[in-house]
Amino acid sequence: MSDSKSQNEVARGARGAVEVPSDRGAIDAFLQSARSLGPTRNGKRGRLVFALDATMSRQPTWDLACSLQGEMFSEAARVGGLDVQLVYFRGFSECRASRFVADPRALTGLMQRIDCRGGHTQIQRVLEHVRSEGRDAPVHALVFVGDAMEERLDDLCAVAGELGLRGVKAFMFHEGGDPAAGRAFQEIARLTGGAYARFDASAPGQLAALLRAAAAYAAGGRAALEDLARRDTGAQRLLGQMR
Repeated sequence: MSDSKSQNEVARGARGAVEVPSDRGAIDAFLQSARSLGPTRNGKRGRLVFALDATMSRQPTWDLACSLQGEMFSEAARVGGLDVQLVYFRGFSECRASRFVADPRALTGLMQRIDCRGGHTQIQRVLEHVRSEGRDAPVHALVFVGDAMEERLDDLCAVAGELGLRGVKAFMFHEGGDPAAGRAFQEIARLTGGAYARFDASAPGQLAALLRAAAAYAAGGRAALEDLARRDTGAQRLLGQMR
């Protein structure tokens, strides 16, 4: 995504978690019931920031996310529609954001132009970017996919707390078992009232289900989940992980 017309560089910043149920049946029940819901944002489309770690170790999962991202749009379309912005970091202090797009083919095209490069994590810059985006128009959810964290946790928590106050839920999807990343992702999820989940890249259905669930929330809002929870135990379990 080197084309400056299709992306803007993200400005540099200064400065007991919840977990999505691992029971695939609960997630499937939520997704199946969410398909029957109508728009719940007064006709307005949801806005979701889809952020990925694009450092060198991430290439296989980047390719997986590229192949699955269309499922976010299809699920959201059943609920109320969604605009998605891609954010990624890689290399030496490179952190970039695309425009918001409403077509999965557009996002696929953006992602296919990016290759992963070595570098350190820049999760703080992602969080700060989401905070900035929310000043112009609401951002309903952040989805972050990564496997590492190499920053000061207190700095990440400070920005995550601000996002929580602004009503941005962070869905932190963790590949692998790095304990530092797990602690950080769980704390970011907790501070925003979002959710944390680990997944195995060798089982793409796990990540696909998580992306669909996050997109359904971003498009339909908590009211949709609460309505669903009145008649669906799977939705009750998912809703119980969020505040």
